[in-house]
Amino acid sequence: MSHYSGPLFTRPVADALRAARDAKASTWAGSLDLGRSNQAMRLEADAWHWRDRAYPYPGTLKDRTVYYWDGEDYATVSRYAGSLIKLVPTEWGAPTFEIDGIKMLPTAKTSPVDDAQRKVALVEPRGKVVLDTCGGLGYFAACCLEAGAARIVSFEKNENVLWLRTLNPWSPDPDAPASGGRLELTQADVSKAIAQIGDASVDALLHDPPRFGIAGELYSQTFYDHLARVLRRGGRLFHYTGSPNKLTSGRDVPREVAKRLEKAGFKAKLALDGVLGMRR
Repeated sequence: MSHYSGPLFTRPVADALRAARDAKASTWAGSLDLGRSNQAMRLEADAWHWRDRAYPYPGTLKDRTVYYWDGEDYATVSRYAGSLIKLVPTEWGAPTFEIDGIKMLPTAKTSPVDDAQRKVALVEPRGKVVLDTCGGLGYFAACCLEAGAARIVSFEKNENVLWLRTLNPWSPDPDAPASGGRLELTQADVSKAIAQIGDASVDALLHDPPRFGIAGELYSQTFYDHLARVLRRGGRLFHYTGSPNKLTSGRDVPREVAKRLEKAGFKAKLALDGVLGMRR
């Protein structure tokens, strides 16, 4: 799917634009791409002008919501198909996303992109073929591209998450010149697709699955055996687990994951909010 190139609004940005109009300003500068850049626009009483197009002023927008221009009105970057999937702005610029109100990326203390950079650095992607099992908004892939990975093979099962990516300016576009043809993004269930990936064909691995209760198959011994099969000896894996509360869940998920990875053929240890493994 092609990436959206029109304006994106959050409530603070829309409020600032209308305030500039009400103050009789002739121009206003702000971000229409969730903080990636600042752009200037010309203001008139009944419309604002940007990139040779006129747009109506947005009305009062909801908090924690991103809006895009759908050709007729400002629409929320969200879809409902059995569950509500929604792009959610953050104070860091780069958004997170939610499924039925559950936040999918850590954003309380740092930008989700900065968080992804720290995790990607653990697998040292420069010059390597990287398998990105659960692509999400593509922040792992973006960081791999920036770090000089030779190729990133990425899977995302949910078509609505892929649609969010086309509206998120922080998500890498596989077809953009900046990607250099190095990002291969496929809509597929990696728990099944991994069987078609060749033995020892990837140099590094990033595994950021949904929580265990949603996608238990991505924590299974069978899947971990496949991860070990496709990763060359000496290759590194980072597996995000989060830090579920043992007192409420009764489980130590990171240590359970580490034990299964060890059984599959990895040397594993806890790192950041997940498990770092090296293929033995």
